[in-house]
Amino acid sequence: MKCSIEVADIFRVYGRGYREARGDGMPLRQYRVMNAIEICRTSALGGHVDVCDECGLMRISYNSCRNRHCPKCQCLDKERWLESRKRELLPTQYFHVVFTLPEKLRAIALRNQKLIYEMLFRAVSETLKELASDEKYLGAQIGFIAVLHTWSQTLIDHPHIYCIVPGGGLSPDGARWISCRDAFFLPVKVLSRLFRGKFLHHFKKTYKSGELSFTGKIECFKEKAVFDELLSDLYKQEWVVYCKPPFKNAETVMDYLGRYTHRVAISNDRLVKMGEGRVTFRYRDSDDYNRIKLMSLEVFEFIRRFLLHVLPDGFMKIRHYGILSNRNKKDKLLRCQELLGASGKSGECGDKKESWEELLFRITGIDPRLCPYCGKGRMILRQKLQPGRSRYPP
Repeated sequence: MKCSIEVADIFRVYGRGYREARGDGMPLRQYRVMNAIEICRTSALGGHVDVCDECGLMRISYNSCRNRHCPKCQCLDKERWLESRKRELLPTQYFHVVFTLPEKLRAIALRNQKLIYEMLFRAVSETLKELASDEKYLGAQIGFIAVLHTWSQTLIDHPHIYCIVPGGGLSPDGARWISCRDAFFLPVKVLSRLFRGKFLHHFKKTYKSGELSFTGKIECFKEKAVFDELLSDLYKQEWVVYCKPPFKNAETVMDYLGRYTHRVAISNDRLVKMGEGRVTFRYRDSDDYNRIKLMSLEVFEFIRRFLLHVLPDGFMKIRHYGILSNRNKKDKLLRCQELLGASGKSGECGDKKESWEELLFRITGIDPRLCPYCGKGRMILRQKLQPGRSRYPP
């Protein structure tokens, strides 16, 4: 059954009180995200009036906020992104590798999001590329897509990076494709330990430069002795890295990418109810055989957890590396497609861009240009509506 509430409803009812309670302690980017979600598809953003040329039906549609954290605004962007990725698929097995930041680093990550998340991407990319280039393991130039997620099912901070990696790579001289072993990419224990070493190397270097901020409950880490003790504990700990079995085919890869790349902290369809100052939502309990359960949070706590995952302005959460990076797509990726007998369409860039109406019709079968009442006429733009005044500044 379709849920009758959305994140936007929670923000509209309780957002003002939350902002007043937080006062000046609330980051501006969180303020902006709340505002965008609240006014999404309302008169505050303007819209247009369409009229059926057959029966005269009038329909008013309001514009979307298009904020990347909005649960309602990811569908079309995701589909356009997937269309581009389809042209880059290679006819080989693909692996799903996940790198997770240890719990002891999460409080520091929250106060230094841009620095730590950049560090996480860097450590992951260096780990995969270095091991894959080693002849002991593969001896090839690989490529992969890395996606940052910062949340758990219960909206707690849980930074981790998903990587989708083709099962092989280009030889150093570019003359041949080197495949990994069937259903085996790289040894997980070696990945984990190299990842730990890479990340902590950058972590120590950044600490020495004085760039990290230690405020509130983590102020103690300003003391070098306390920081060194943390480092010692982190070096002793086995970091969580796992590699899932390869995807069955290209369609499975695309299905996975569609589900994970443009996901936000919580989707509207997981919300169950709102009332009496609480929000109830569904979550999957990985510690109990992935059973679906309900969690009820005080509403300000729900909002706080949601806003933990608002990324720094301009931060790229989806990145392409190696033969899949932008600078290599026109040569190395095309070379891989040639060696594997693929169609080699990755360099094409002149395709006509679909309108949002055409894209929606293709992926849902619903044509927004067709009159929903008579089913015969076409909806013709009659008037554009100018944005109204938002309750809160952008």
